[in-house]
Amino acid sequence: MTASITDVARAAGVSTSTVSRALRGRPGVSEEVRTQIAALAAQLGYTASRSASSLASGRTFTIGVVVPYVGRWFFGTVLDAAEQVFSAAGYDVLLYNLGSPETRKRFFTKLPVRKRVDAVLSLLIPDEEESAALRSLGVPLATTVGGARLGFIVVGIDDRAGTESAVRHLVNLGHRRIGMISGSSGPLHWTTPVERRSAYLDVLTDAGIEHDAALEADGDYTVEGGERAMTELLAVSRPPTAVFAQSDEMAMGALRALRRHRLKVPDDVSVVGFDDHELADVVGLTTVAQPVADQGAEAARLLLRQLDEPDAEPPGQVQMPIRLVLRETTAPPRLLGPR
Repeated sequence: MTASITDVARAAGVSTSTVSRALRGRPGVSEEVRTQIAALAAQLGYTASRSASSLASGRTFTIGVVVPYVGRWFFGTVLDAAEQVFSAAGYDVLLYNLGSPETRKRFFTKLPVRKRVDAVLSLLIPDEEESAALRSLGVPLATTVGGARLGFIVVGIDDRAGTESAVRHLVNLGHRRIGMISGSSGPLHWTTPVERRSAYLDVLTDAGIEHDAALEADGDYTVEGGERAMTELLAVSRPPTAVFAQSDEMAMGALRALRRHRLKVPDDVSVVGFDDHELADVVGLTTVAQPVADQGAEAARLLLRQLDEPDAEPPGQVQMPIRLVLRETTAPPRLLGPR
């Protein structure tokens, strides 16, 4: 016969409610007891009935996740970390990839997640109308991109502070011709490129360096785009001695372009990225490290906490730590002053 929750509770010497909380990852159970109950449940062959739990709680045990690009490294890393947290707590993920304007418009018009999910994790930045549509669902909402937003838990970083540390590093090394590879053609309403460009310009101003628009190029937040943008920067009459790329993937593309032009890094050109991509250490890239996976995991944990404690005040905005990681792609310019 199939074991019941009562059988597991009797074997563990606890109540059935304790077994339920332990197996669903709910608070109020010590890790030692949780581990013991999980082992006994596996030994007895007990699995919780998803349909029974749904009827009892009114939940779907599904989290909706909306993304602009499921194939991009940042979004994929956030999604993977969040999914692991949701899965461990017994939740499934319903993914919506809104990569095109048409798909996005259809999603926010029809809102197919209504009554199908218990919470929504948004990895895109909704405008006011889209935000209102998500709030109308009446479920906890979270995001890992953009600034504070009414009704959302926001887990992110200080883009300005990260950019300032990267560009100041180049200034302090003695660089005066500092280019930037941006991602201005990123997802709709994405504020990251704007914040990082603003910080880049502020550091140049503070250092008394006149901004040269020719030293900016769009890299589309991809390796290929970074390579193309670096090639453009090398073609100007007075190319940069250093480049800040708004993402590591664009920085890696820049390194490839420099190698193809037989230029040495950092002897000829210094390069700084942003993210601390898993391959950044492999290529020795100096970069601003942000905890990408941790942002996804924390957003997921906060959503689950809201589901478990609906009367608790949500945190609003959570800022994760960042730091400048110095590696082999930055050094003083070969000749001080503009070249």
